[in-house]
Amino acid sequence: MASRATPSAFYAVTLLMPTGEHTILNPSDWYVWDAAQAAGVILPARCHQGHCLTCAGQIVGSGDFDQVDSRGYFPVDREAQFILLCTARPRSDLRIYTHRQQEMRIHRMSRGLPAPYA
Repeated sequence: MASRATPSAFYAVTLLMPTGEHTILNPSDWYVWDAAQAAGVILPARCHQGHCLTCAGQIVGSGDFDQVDSRGYFPVDREAQFILLCTARPRSDLRIYTHRQQEMRIHRMSRGLPAPYA
């Protein structure tokens, strides 16, 4: 949870999960996955390095996030609104479909990009 933004900035992050919708208040210097965990919301993750795609989500509508700490994140991932929750910091309020690892793998494979399994 290294800091890259003003710690006093908070964003409403709504997680659209198979089990229901959860909105958390996410500090801008925390990864979405960590903020969810602190709020008692359990999300999938394996590597916590932005590589394995286990934590993949997909942005609904618009929103901005920092994915700079991911080991493997591509411009086409952002264009398709995919987000790796274990290494993404919000830069605006976000609505995110969670549990999108399979969709992100299919997206990656269709473009000849790495699509690792954990």
